[in-house]
Amino acid sequence: MPDDLALQPGEALAEAQRLLDADRPFHAHEVLEGAWKAAPEAERELWRGLAQVAVGITHLRRGNTRGGRALLSRAADRLETYAAAPPHGIDVGGVVRQVRAVHDAPPEGPVPLRLKELS
Repeated sequence: MPDDLALQPGEALAEAQRLLDADRPFHAHEVLEGAWKAAPEAERELWRGLAQVAVGITHLRRGNTRGGRALLSRAADRLETYAAAPPHGIDVGGVVRQVRAVHDAPPEGPVPLRLKELS
């Protein structure tokens, strides 16, 4: 991923989802981190939380269960503040539920995660 990657929110979400679906959470983290850095102040913590989810999954996939679970917990806490009025069609409540479930019972293989509700 280029260091200066700056996608519009919808594009960033679609690309991050594609990468998560392909079991490439670190690359999804890079996309979400780019969105975090480019986001308006009111959305920064949302994108930071999503990036933490992806890097938490990366840690789980690499065998660092303790570090992954810590990141997932912080990410879920950060994201919860956006649940009442989620921007960009992000299913914040659903993401938080999914992240807490993975935190409590990390899967052996790829971590399924849906950022937006299926239309």
